Amino acid sequence: MPQAAAAPLRTSAAPIDADPFFAPQPTRRESLPDPAPLAENLARCVVEILAGAREIEQIARWVTDDVYSHVLKRVVLAARARSARGEVPHRPAFRVGSVRLDEPSDGVVEAVVVIHGRARSRAVALRLEGLDRRWRATAVHVL
Repeated sequence: MPQAAAAPLRTSAAPIDADPFFAPQPTRRESLPDPAPLAENLARCVVEILAGAREIEQIARWVTDDVYSHVLKRVVLAARARSARGEVPHRPAFRVGSVRLDEPSDGVVEAVVVIHGRARSRAVALRLEGLDRRWRATAVHVL
């Protein structure tokens, strides 16, 4: 008796288009809270994450997937550098300086937060976008 041929596995196909209704929805500025506290706290957290004093998972809800993977790469490189020097992670001593905000369009904030450490000062540049009625960082760069 002949056997029925098994259905071929779908190995390569065009990606399935998601319904835009389920995609992250942009939010207008008047429906969002003040972005300054988030910019300051997110900058503080990113500096502590890169120093090894905080876990990256703590900022997952406030950043996009691209930002999360970018920061994760930086965390791995910083951990390797600390290991090569024989250093242990420690909480950095710093203070938050000025916070500058600019709103180039509705629901978008670009911020620069200056972090003053003992030996040097750094700037953390952030782009916050209103998605699903809350701010999410779509770009984070430590300069």
